[in-house]
Amino acid sequence: MIFNSIIPLPYYTPVFYNTLLILVLFVFIKLQTKGYIIYNPKKKEYASLVLLLVITLYMGLRPISFYFADMGMYNIEFEHYAKGGKIYKSRDLVWNVFMKLCSGIMTAKIFFLLCATLYILPLYIASKKWLGVDRYFLFLMLIASFSFWAAGTNGIRNGIATSLFILGISFIHNKYLQYLIIALSYFIHGSMIIPVAAFVLTVFYKNSKHYLAGWFVAIFLSLLLGGYWETLFSSLGFGGARLQYLTMDQFDDQFSSTGFRLDFLLYSSSAIFAGYYFIIKKKFKDPNYIQLFNIYVTANAFWILVIRASFSNRFAYLSWFLMAIIIFYPFFKKQFFKKQQKVLAYSILIYFGFTYFMFLIK
Repeated sequence: MIFNSIIPLPYYTPVFYNTLLILVLFVFIKLQTKGYIIYNPKKKEYASLVLLLVITLYMGLRPISFYFADMGMYNIEFEHYAKGGKIYKSRDLVWNVFMKLCSGIMTAKIFFLLCATLYILPLYIASKKWLGVDRYFLFLMLIASFSFWAAGTNGIRNGIATSLFILGISFIHNKYLQYLIIALSYFIHGSMIIPVAAFVLTVFYKNSKHYLAGWFVAIFLSLLLGGYWETLFSSLGFGGARLQYLTMDQFDDQFSSTGFRLDFLLYSSSAIFAGYYFIIKKKFKDPNYIQLFNIYVTANAFWILVIRASFSNRFAYLSWFLMAIIIFYPFFKKQFFKKQQKVLAYSILIYFGFTYFMFLIK
C-alpha cells in the first residue's frame, strides 16, 4: 500500500501527531479572523470530508505489526478464523462473529481498514448530526484527543465500541435506534458496561450538581481507602476478566507509573470544569449535552476509584473518549463569551497541547 512504501514504521505515529499539530495551528490562526466560524460553509464541508478520508486511510492502511501493540494479536485472531478456526467464547460475541465473517471474505489488510472506518466514521456522523457545517471543529478535536490514536491502532475494538456509543447518543430523536447502537457497543467490548450503565442512570436522573458531588466524593473515597476499590470490583467480577487488570501488579511496568495519578486527574478535571461552567454557571440547558456530561462524570468517577490499578488508563479512556464533546460542543450552540472565537481558539490549542506534550514525553 502507498503509506507502507513511503513512511517507515517508526515514523507512523510521529507523522500523525505532527500533521495534527500543523492543522491545529492553522485552525488557531484562522479563528483569529472575525466571523470565521460562519465563513464559507462549503470549504468547511470539504475540509471535514478530506479529514475523514485521509485519517481513515492513514490509520486503516498502516502496516500490520506488533509495533502497534494489540494490532498484532488481532491479526493472529483474524488468521485463526481465516484458517477455519472456531469462534472464541466470550462476552464480546458480536465482535468475534464479525471477525469470523470478515475473515471469510477479505484480507487482514482490508479488515483493518474496515476497523478504522468503523472507528472514525461514527465520530464524523455524530459531529455532523450535532453541529452541521461546523462539525469540522468537533471532528478535528475528537481526532486530536489524547487517546484517539492509541484506541484506533492498539485498542481497536475498544475504540470502535466507544465510537459507536457516541454515534448512539447522537440519535436523540430515535430512542430505539439509540438504545440498539449503545447495546451493540457493549457486545463489541464488555468494558463498555461502565459508560452504558452511566447512560442508563442518566436516562432516569439528570441533576448535574449531584453527579458533580458524586465525582468529588469518589476522589475522597479513593484517597481514603486506597486499593480497596480495585480489590472489591475485581472480587465481584464486575466487567468480567478485564477487571483482573485491577489487581495484577505484574503489569505495572506497562503503564508509566501507577498510584494516585494526580496528573491524569487534573486532565480529567478540564472536562469537569467545562461542564460545570456551561451547565451550572451559564445555565446551558441543552438536554443532549447535560446527559453527555453526566455520563462523563459517572464513568470518570469509577476510574478515580480504581486509579491505582495497573492499566488504569484503559478505564480512564471509558470517560476520556467524551472529553472533546464536553469541552467544545457548547461553543457552537450558544454565545458564552464576548470574544468566543478567541476563547475557542485558545481552548483548541491547549487541548491539543496536552496531547502533543504526552506524545513528546512518551
